[in-house]
Amino acid sequence: MSDNTELTDSDAHATPAQSILSRSTKGASYLILVQVTSRALTFLVNQILLRFLSPELLGISAQLELYSISVLFFARESLRVALQRQDEEVAAAPPGAYANTRKDVPKLNEQDRKAQEVINLSYVAIGLGLPLAFIFASLYIRNAHTLVLETPYIKRSLHLYLVATILELCSEPCFALAQQQMLYGVRASAETLATITRCLLTCGTAVWASKADFAIGALPFAIGQVGYATILNVVYLTRITPSGAHRQHSLLLKPFVPSSSSLLLGRFPATRLNLAFNIYAQSIFKHILTTGDSLLVAAFTTLQSQGAYTLAANYGGLVARMVFQPIEESSRSLFGRLLHQSTFASKASENTDTAPNSERRERVNQAATYLRTLLRVYSIISTMIVAVGPSLSPVLLRFVAGSRWSDSEAPSVLSAYCYYIPLLAINGILEAFVSAAASPAELRVQSAWMLAFSAAFAVTGFLVLRVWEHGAQGLVLANAVNMTCRIIWSWQFIAGYFRDRGVVFQLRDIMPKLSVVISALGTSWYLNRIGQSLHESIVALLIGIAIAGVSALLM
Repeated sequence: MSDNTELTDSDAHATPAQSILSRSTKGASYLILVQVTSRALTFLVNQILLRFLSPELLGISAQLELYSISVLFFARESLRVALQRQDEEVAAAPPGAYANTRKDVPKLNEQDRKAQEVINLSYVAIGLGLPLAFIFASLYIRNAHTLVLETPYIKRSLHLYLVATILELCSEPCFALAQQQMLYGVRASAETLATITRCLLTCGTAVWASKADFAIGALPFAIGQVGYATILNVVYLTRITPSGAHRQHSLLLKPFVPSSSSLLLGRFPATRLNLAFNIYAQSIFKHILTTGDSLLVAAFTTLQSQGAYTLAANYGGLVARMVFQPIEESSRSLFGRLLHQSTFASKASENTDTAPNSERRERVNQAATYLRTLLRVYSIISTMIVAVGPSLSPVLLRFVAGSRWSDSEAPSVLSAYCYYIPLLAINGILEAFVSAAASPAELRVQSAWMLAFSAAFAVTGFLVLRVWEHGAQGLVLANAVNMTCRIIWSWQFIAGYFRDRGVVFQLRDIMPKLSVVISALGTSWYLNRIGQSLHESIVALLIGIAIAGVSALLM
């Protein structure tokens, strides 16, 4: 995959907003391709691993994955979001703040200065991640269940995950530069090759250990994760370094002017750090809400239930991770670029007829059109998922994973998860807009609401798991209630944002047509009617899939 950072002829004649939209759409295509490829490979590898792994071992691997995700999230998420906000929005340093007064610090032009800013700030993520990796690892070992500690090579597996997490953090300067310069092809190459490496190492190690009758616990997952992080760094360095060879920015932590009041320690823009700090408080609650189900399952259920829930969540979230997640990431970047001049502008100033304000209004309209179209498409896809998913997913699980898994809680959890996927997708795109458009004060308000949602989710999760004993299926319901609350808050913010800027943005504009709803209801009714046949006959299953496909085309 290659990236052309120069503008095409069509880009040259397009308005700034249209050019940004075009490049972001291309970026979304790259990221979707990466996710589809990586998830397809991961899916195939998992089918092999399921023949060699028990639900308990899959539950342990989910805990180790949660450890790595938590470290990475707390170390870099808020900085990534802050870096996607443009310089104008965060009130870049005043003229002369970066004037060079030292002979040992080369003078940077505007493009190189912006690149060096994001690179320097990415080292903050590395500095945060190093202590977090050791602290979280220590907490995991101290609080792990006895059965987990008795798993072969569990400490060695955790140590490898720690190394892999630190290695992945070391790629952050390259990632930040690729995002800032819209080098989506570079990111696609790095993540695809890294995923292939992880799949080969994980699968190869597990198969070898099984044939050798050698119990190695979760080591295959740990070895695969180290391979992933290593290849990620290698590809980024080989692809990013040549693109910057003729420029003055460096992938190392490089000083600007130490005496500038707009810089912290002469290297970090204070305005961006302040924005990241505001986002960080919100990201803590977001992470609790995002991974809260994994935390509650790990705390209140058996390893077997954890494995069943992990399998159902992985299959249920396959579409969300392959399609919705890359769209969410590219959309956050797009909204950040389109709205960076309008976020803090007063309504009165936007109503003037000056050229800058005319361009600002165009950017807001572009953002509204993009969001409206995307939500409309999401509503149609969601209708299709709800119509066919609950009936077909348990049957497909039996054919894919075998009776060993279909006799567990996984089928019922997977059916419930199909109702949760649309909420997950819609919330992702709405919060992507909020994170790009909200002011620091509005982000603090959102953090307060996130705190309330986190508390409500924790209480609900405890009730469904410990008091009412609904198991993992009840936890999906708790997730759905929490996600609905977040969607309502984000929608109210977005509706108010566009209303204040004179843009019409209504719920009815994104709802599916009546014909789509009728088609979905008919398909759902028929699949439920032949439900037992789907479980007993491969022919009936294929007919059900064909009906679902025809229904999707009609929608």
